[in-house]
Amino acid sequence: MADSIGVVIPAYQPDISALETYIKHIKSEISPKEVRIEIDVPTQDHIDRLSELDVELGISRQRRGKGAAIMAGFDALETNIRLFTDADGSVPAASLVDIIQPIAASESDVSIGSRRHPTSDIITHQTVLRRFLGDIFALGAQYMLPTRCQDYQCGAKAVTADAWSSIGHHCYEPGFAWDLEFVSVAGSLGYEIAEVPVTWEDHPDSTVSPLSTSVELASALVDVKRRTDAIATSPRYRDVESTDESDLRVLGSDGD
Repeated sequence: MADSIGVVIPAYQPDISALETYIKHIKSEISPKEVRIEIDVPTQDHIDRLSELDVELGISRQRRGKGAAIMAGFDALETNIRLFTDADGSVPAASLVDIIQPIAASESDVSIGSRRHPTSDIITHQTVLRRFLGDIFALGAQYMLPTRCQDYQCGAKAVTADAWSSIGHHCYEPGFAWDLEFVSVAGSLGYEIAEVPVTWEDHPDSTVSPLSTSVELASALVDVKRRTDAIATSPRYRDVESTDESDLRVLGSDGD
């Protein structure tokens, strides 16, 4: 791809062997200019093994949270496309290519993976509890937020450098609610968002607790709604031309 691509992988207590394999696949599929691992509270073994992989390391000795790690990584990149993907590799490298494509083709400013897209390939599902909580949260977010999509929380999203320079000023969530905030801020600022089907393979050994994360997301949803409503309705916040929810394109749906 002609565009320079930077990849950020936020990590906390990762499976290093699996992460090593994932990074190799990403490099093979995408040929990114830079891969940054933003890792919280790493062991020396984490640091030593990741340092052998020709990646940049952003190390925090304290638990920053997923959102804070991604934002630090995006701010550090100098590429004109910036992609993040979760360290567990639930979204394979081939699907990351699909997520980047709408931006590389100048069809959108922001591109998000979607497990709920009708043509997504779900190899292994989340547990029944995770799916139930995720469905309830997605419905609540669609009802409350000015930016509507099918899947706010899929762990792979891309953005142009120019769009990030505006979106990043309005993002504050340090934890798992960052995905939700990022999408809602992007739409409220008028950026066109492509929602892209992905292949998904759940990893049940994730460090994410479904119950505590659901509480965190529900609490953050109120704050994100307040902030993004202000962006959507106040001209002084608008960085790009106003659009409405119909500008969020679901790739692969009828009519595309």
